[in-house]
Amino acid sequence: MRKIGLIGGMSFESSAVYYRMVNEAVRERLGALHSAEVLLHSVDFQKIVDLQKAGRWDEAARCLADVARGLEAGGAECVLICTNTMHLIADSVQTSVNVPLINIIDETALRLKAGGSRRPLLLATRYTMEHGFYAERMKRHGIDLMVPDAEGRALTHNVIFDELCAGKVLETSRAALIALIDKAKADGADAVILGCTEICLILDPANLPLPGFDSTAIHAEAAVDFALGGRRTSCAA
Repeated sequence: MRKIGLIGGMSFESSAVYYRMVNEAVRERLGALHSAEVLLHSVDFQKIVDLQKAGRWDEAARCLADVARGLEAGGAECVLICTNTMHLIADSVQTSVNVPLINIIDETALRLKAGGSRRPLLLATRYTMEHGFYAERMKRHGIDLMVPDAEGRALTHNVIFDELCAGKVLETSRAALIALIDKAKADGADAVILGCTEICLILDPANLPLPGFDSTAIHAEAAVDFALGGRRTSCAA
């Protein structure tokens, strides 16, 4: 079994989901009391949020690159950034290490293509929906993203940061997000990407108006595929 390196804490709510999913998948595949070989470095999320708000992405990249190097030095044979938003600087983190960085965008795109979806709605933080890095990488796979309008983007971003990252799951917010999916379906969306690693806390991909693709689950499964099967999975190169 290969050792998985997780860069977590962004937020710790979703990092806990990653840890559970990775270990559950290993136990399901290997049986008995097997669990994953995992190194987890959980950062102080407030420091990362402050850098995001200030647009200091280069400094954030240096921070996560240092973490990635530490995981590699500790024996990690792949690295995951356990958040969609910070894949904005994934290329910089990948170049800092010699092990593969399993890219959440690539893995989600491959799953969309396998499911026959080409025009998904992306629900994510404002940075992920508006900065362009996510849409540009999806285009490499032939995926043409939709995002909510400005009001919908603000609503989604606020639900993530003000509620989900703080451990709050509100029914009113769930209904508002489902309404965004309904609107996108009417506008031609053929799927929805839960493109923030916290959104799985409030939306069940199996019970949505469109086929749902949970990026957290997809990313965790890709890590287990690599750890158990030796698959040279997608990197952020």
